[in-house]
Amino acid sequence: MKLHVIDTGFFKLDGGAMFGVVPKTLWQRTNPADENNLCTWAMRCLLIEDGDRLILIDNGLGDKQDAKFFSHYYLHGDASLLSSLNAAGFAPEDITDMFLTHLHFDHCGGGVRYKYNTQTPELVFPNATYWSNADHWEWATKPNAREKASFLRENILPMQESGHLQYIDPAKPSPFPQFEIFYANGHTDKMMIPILSYKGRKLAYMADLLPSTGHIPLPYVMGYDTRPLLTLDEKAAFMAKAAAEDYVLFLEHDPHNECCTVTQTEKGVRLADTFKLADL
Repeated sequence: MKLHVIDTGFFKLDGGAMFGVVPKTLWQRTNPADENNLCTWAMRCLLIEDGDRLILIDNGLGDKQDAKFFSHYYLHGDASLLSSLNAAGFAPEDITDMFLTHLHFDHCGGGVRYKYNTQTPELVFPNATYWSNADHWEWATKPNAREKASFLRENILPMQESGHLQYIDPAKPSPFPQFEIFYANGHTDKMMIPILSYKGRKLAYMADLLPSTGHIPLPYVMGYDTRPLLTLDEKAAFMAKAAAEDYVLFLEHDPHNECCTVTQTEKGVRLADTFKLADL
């Protein structure tokens, strides 16, 4: 098995929304905000090369929305989904599986684009199966008012309409022997966290359960989470296990750090080390 980091660029989100009830005087130590209180975040995806399967985990924000949409999120940086795939030696047609941790726009928007000069959607990965789960799909396609702005129909429905969508059933054997899946329900319903066995270690793709190293202390829970107290419980259990078993935590949104490890201290779980995936 080979792993490739697929950077898709950076965007900005409100710092207060990203850290919930934690005061700015605390969170700005790790994630300083600009004059508009916006912090920069990565959209870092992971490509798994294993035999005849090429599995991409998440795909960033994409580029099909209008200028007004992008004016809210300040998409920037030199990397893009396609340029990063190309740098790894692959084309979109090579992807066999598009695994989506959840269907918020910054995690799935890059999987669908518009045909040139039209508003007709097409899949970016025409040969791939797009994977979600039935509970989360229902949650995303019939969204609550709080999350509606994060579930964009143009990102989601073309997967199903194309016939490329399949569901992972938690009660049945996984279609991915490459990893196990931890289901988290605090951020959004049935978010999927893949946990790989890699170079003798457990490597977890943290999605929005742990957006950055700045979110490691338990109370640092995003204001975006629909069930923050449930996130506290899920995060406490997961991070305790990660510390005890020396997990490598792959960080989707950290603007500086690809991976980290954590350790148990008198104050709870805290950051142990940061490093690039290639250094593992």
